[in-house]
Order: sequence, then structure tokens, then C-alpha cells
Amino acid sequence: MSIETTQALIADKGIEFFLCSFVEMSGVPKSKLVPATHLDDMAREGGGFAGFACGEMGQGPHSPDMAAIPDFSSLQIVPFRPNLAWVAGDVHVEGAPYPFCPRGVLKRQLEIARAKGFSLFSGVEPEFMLLGADEKGGFAPYDALDTLEKPCYDLRALNRNLDLMTELMKALQFLGWEPYANDHEDANCQFEINWTYSDALLTADRLTFYRWMVRSMAEKHGLTATFMPKPFSHLTGNGCHHHLSLWNADATENLFLDKGDENGLSALAYAFIGGLKAHAKGLCALFAPTVNSYKRLVKGAPKSGATWAPVYISWGGSNRTQMIRIPGAGRIELRTADGSINAYLAAAAMLAAGLDGIEKSLPAGEKNLDNLYELSDAQLRERGIECLPSNLSEALDELEKDAVLMEMLGPQLGPEFLRVKRAEWKSYHDSVSSWEMQKYLGVF
Repeated sequence: MSIETTQALIADKGIEFFLCSFVEMSGVPKSKLVPATHLDDMAREGGGFAGFACGEMGQGPHSPDMAAIPDFSSLQIVPFRPNLAWVAGDVHVEGAPYPFCPRGVLKRQLEIARAKGFSLFSGVEPEFMLLGADEKGGFAPYDALDTLEKPCYDLRALNRNLDLMTELMKALQFLGWEPYANDHEDANCQFEINWTYSDALLTADRLTFYRWMVRSMAEKHGLTATFMPKPFSHLTGNGCHHHLSLWNADATENLFLDKGDENGLSALAYAFIGGLKAHAKGLCALFAPTVNSYKRLVKGAPKSGATWAPVYISWGGSNRTQMIRIPGAGRIELRTADGSINAYLAAAAMLAAGLDGIEKSLPAGEKNLDNLYELSDAQLRERGIECLPSNLSEALDELEKDAVLMEMLGPQLGPEFLRVKRAEWKSYHDSVSSWEMQKYLGVF
């Protein structure tokens, strides 16, 4: 969208203000409120930010200001405040693209793919929980009647949340995202809304905006919405499954589709799967980027409801115990990512790994139809099925060894990501938890 088109939209829709936004390394959105009367200044100079104050952006207190240069093709009118529009920005420093900008990393990877004749399309399934205050002042699933052991798709719980759910659906319809389903998910007070897929950059922009919008609209109902991977040990965590398909450069042909194949997939798609499997352990640091992520990714049968968090590096048909599921012809579902991802870095990593699989003709391996939760470790080893890292520290070590993924992140962002996340792991590891106090205090 050009600035001229944006100016016309301002006049037509009555937009008075803009949220000029970007995300820092962890995916947390940052923004400045800019009046529409200064649109030209924002378009030319961007929103100015002191980067050191924004989170992890590779800056110190002595660093020059960052500027988020708006990309008006990302513009979203805020449904619950239609005189306000959100726009994603690409971070620049001293007039040059900034290597620590996550959106810039994805745009660079998409350009690499386009030069090879490919474009990536993706759709996401972001799960979230609705929480209220418990008697101790903490958080708990807010609906006291939502207590089923297997609450997934429960009509009664969905009915009690229709006000907020229909507001969210109408918001997505207002935005033109074409939402097509909303359901109560596997945990108590957990929900998911699905909307139509698009090119990977637009999907990443939308996911970033969506998470902010859901939290904001939940707050208007007195609730807290969280996309945290595993808020409660006894309940299913929040995943963010990605549906992927590779198209030709002008996005007119789905190159993953082969109607003659038993799974509806082309040889290109199988090589892409091979790349995802080959890089799965390093990818985990970007798909499950928090300490809490690995409370969701646990081996063995689920401990609650019917959760299907994938820990086995495998692919299968419509089989949710796999890391990669084939839900239909011409696309794959990657099930590793959770609600704490940086939408841009995760998408860039998927593409880099898949392209490496295509370039090297990496094999997808055998299709798996079994319930992997029922197989022993010995049976998994016999079949050559490996597991994802069991904690953030292991995942970071795997990422550091992965030359393809480190190149994707770039020589500045890659080492900084490792440094920041290892500090996060050390802070967690060095802290004493309530579990430890209960387990050991009276024993030793």
C-alpha cells in the first residue's frame, strides 16, 4: 500500500491516529502513537525509538536511535477503535536497515526464496487461555464451570464465552482476514480462532497484531488472555501450529501439490519436510524460545485432556502425534511452534530449513502412522526417530551448531539471540522454585 493509498484510506475511513510498531527479539510489540496529520513525517522518517529501552535489540544506552519505517501494506484498522490504525515497521538505524530487526530477517529470507523461484504461504493456529484472578491473587482459568476433563469443543463452555468469541470473529471479519472457525480447545478456558492463510510476511504481521488485539479485547471483559506455552502444569499448553505451502515466485501455482501422490504432496514438498527434520533440533530454539516452552514439549502420553505437543522428529498423515502432519493435499502442518514465538523469526527459520532441504534433496524419511506416545524409547530408536531438545539450553546449543539457521539470523542477531536466551536460561536455572522448597526443605 503506497502513502497515496494510505492518504485516501485516511480520508475514507476517518483514521486519526497510527500505531507505528515493530517487535523486539522476543516478539513483544513496541509502538508510538502518531497523529494522521503527521503521516508524511512518519512515512519518511519512521517512528523514533531509544532501542536500549525497547527490550533486546542489540543496543546499549549509548546507541543511536532506531526508526521504525512503516510498511503500509501491513496496515490494520483497529476494530474496536476504528479511528486508529496499526502498521508494522522495518527498523533502521542511521538510515540503514538494522540487522537486529526480526521483520527484516524474514523479508531477507523471503527474497532469497524469491530468487530461487519460490514464495511461502502460511496459516497459523494460535491458541490462548482466558484467565482471571484466583483467591491468592494469582491467575487461574476464569470460568468456574469449565471443569471437564476433556473440554475440547465443549458447547456449553463455548456458549458461555460467545460474547467475546463473536466479538473477536467480527473483528477479524472487519479486518478482512476471512475467519472460518473458532473452538474451545483442549484446556479449560482455552480457545483458538482460525483465519485464511496468506503470504508468510502478511501472516507474521497479522499474528503479531492478533495477539495484541486478543489481549486488548479480553481486558475489556475484565480477563487476561495469555499465549504462554504452558501456564498450568496440569493443563494443555498453547501451541501455534503453522500450515505451510511453497508456491512459485508470482504466487500462481502451489508447488507442494501433486494430486497423483498418495499424500497429495510433490517431491519438492518432501524435500522441504526433509529440511525441517534435518534442522528440527536447532529450529526448536526459535519455535520454542522460552524456558516455559519445554514444559509443553514433554515425552510420552499427554497428562491432560488430549494434548498433542510434538517431541518426535517425524512426519505422518493426519496424525497429531507427529512433528509434521499432512492435513490435506498441497500443504504440511508444522506443530512445534508455541505461543511465545517471534512470528518473524519463526517463519524465517521454517523457510531457511525447508529451502536447505530442497537444495540438498534431503529425504523426508518414512511416513509414520503410529501413535508415537505408545512407543518405547527402544522402539523409537529402532525406527530412527529422534526427539527434540528437552530444554532451552539444549535447543540453543543445537541452534549454535546449525550453520543454515545461524546464517539466516545473521552475524549480528544470531550471537545476540544466543547470548540473551542463555542468560534467560541461567536466570531460570539459578532461581529456587516453590517446587524445590516443597520437595527438599523439610527433608535435608
